[in-house]
Amino acid sequence: MNKTDRLLAILLELQRKDILRAEDLAAIFETSVRTIYRDIQALSESGVPIIGAPGIGYSLMEGYFLPPVSFSVEEAVALLIGTDFVEQKFDANYGIKAQASRRKIEAILPESVRREVSRVRTTIRLLAVGEGANLKEKTCLETLRLAILGKRKVRFGYSKRMPEDDGNRQSVRVVAPYGLVLIRGSWMLIGQCELRQQLRHFRLSRMDELIVLEERFQFPIDFNLQDYKQTDDRHVRVRILARSDIADKVKEANNFYMEAVEERADGLHVLFRVRQPEELLQWILGWGADMVVLEPESLRDRVRSEVEKMLKCY
Repeated sequence: MNKTDRLLAILLELQRKDILRAEDLAAIFETSVRTIYRDIQALSESGVPIIGAPGIGYSLMEGYFLPPVSFSVEEAVALLIGTDFVEQKFDANYGIKAQASRRKIEAILPESVRREVSRVRTTIRLLAVGEGANLKEKTCLETLRLAILGKRKVRFGYSKRMPEDDGNRQSVRVVAPYGLVLIRGSWMLIGQCELRQQLRHFRLSRMDELIVLEERFQFPIDFNLQDYKQTDDRHVRVRILARSDIADKVKEANNFYMEAVEERADGLHVLFRVRQPEELLQWILGWGADMVVLEPESLRDRVRSEVEKMLKCY
C-alpha cells in the first residue's frame, strides 16, 4: 500500500472507530508505529482535524466527515440496485431513506459516470411478486422492527400453513420478537412464542391484527441472529415421480422442501423432507397427472381422496 492509499485508509479507520492508538493503526496496516506518527502528522498538516491524547490514542474531531468518495460505474450500479431492493422489500420508512440515499449517490457522480450508470440501469429491473402479500409484509415490518428495537412483546393473529386436527388454522400468538429474516423473498419473524414455549418462525404475510404490547423482554445472552439456524424437524421423506417433459419446471419451482433430484429413464425422481406429508399436498395437486407420489402411502391416499372430491365438483 502506497502512502496516499494508507493516509486515506487511516482516515476511514478513524471515521469508523471512536479512538485508535498508533499501535492499533500500525497493526492494521502492517507498518511501524513511527510511520503512523508521520502519517498522522501529514494528515494534520493537510487540514484534517485529528485529536491526539497521550496514552489514549487518536480520534477525529466530532462532526468531521470525509468528502464524498468516488464510485466506478459498477459500484454505483450495485449501490443503486441495493436502494431499489430496500425500497421494494422494506417498510415505508426505509423506502423513503432508500430514495434519499439514491438521490445522494446520483448527485455525487460525475456526469459521464451518471450517464453510463443510467444506461446500465435501464437493462436491469427488480420485479416484485405477490403485491398483496408484499404490502401486508411491509405494514407488519415497520411495527415489528420498532418492537424489536424497543424490546417490546407483540400479539397477532396467525394463519398456520397446516390446520389442527379440528381443521382450525387460526391462532393468537404473543411473541418476544428477536429478529427479522428475509427467506426466499418472504419476511419471517423469529421470536419466543408464549403459546409453544419455544423459538418459532412466523411469516409476516400470515399475520393480522398485529399490536405492540407494553410488556418488555430481554434478548437471551446466547442468541445471535446472524449465527441462528432453525432446528431441522423435517423427518418425513416424500418421493415423487414427475414426467420428463416437466422436469425443468419442477427444478425451477425450487420447492422449499426439495432435497434431491435425479433424472432417470422413467422421469424425474424428487426427494423431499417435510414435517407432515400434507405440507406438499396442494403443491403436488397443482401438477395434475404429470406428477405421481411414490411414497409414503398415506400421502398417496390423500391425493387420491382429494382427486375424488374434485371429480364430484365437475
